[in-house]
Amino acid sequence: MGSKIYVGGLPYSATEQQLSDLFAVHGSVTSAKIITDKFTGQSRGFGFVEMSSEAEARAAIAALHGAEMGGRTLTVNEARPQEPRGGGRSFGGERSGGGKRDRW
Repeated sequence: MGSKIYVGGLPYSATEQQLSDLFAVHGSVTSAKIITDKFTGQSRGFGFVEMSSEAEARAAIAALHGAEMGGRTLTVNEARPQEPRGGGRSFGGERSGGGKRDRW
């Protein structure tokens, strides 16, 4: 387990300082980042916290998973690496039906 933690269900009004303060009760916070929409700058309702040790991260996850913040229930667990995304839309070529279309 790493010391990077995923935090979902954040209130859209939450700040990175509030997120850091919430986790600081359980250990030393290295960083706290709320993910925002790249066009509007609005919070997307989730973020990541890095703790200085795995033991502190485990304690924070155990204490805060299912807790409430701003009327929303938090989902707190170990952060996993982002999976590669697909290449986007396919223009032409295959479709879900194997690429063949019936005329009628």
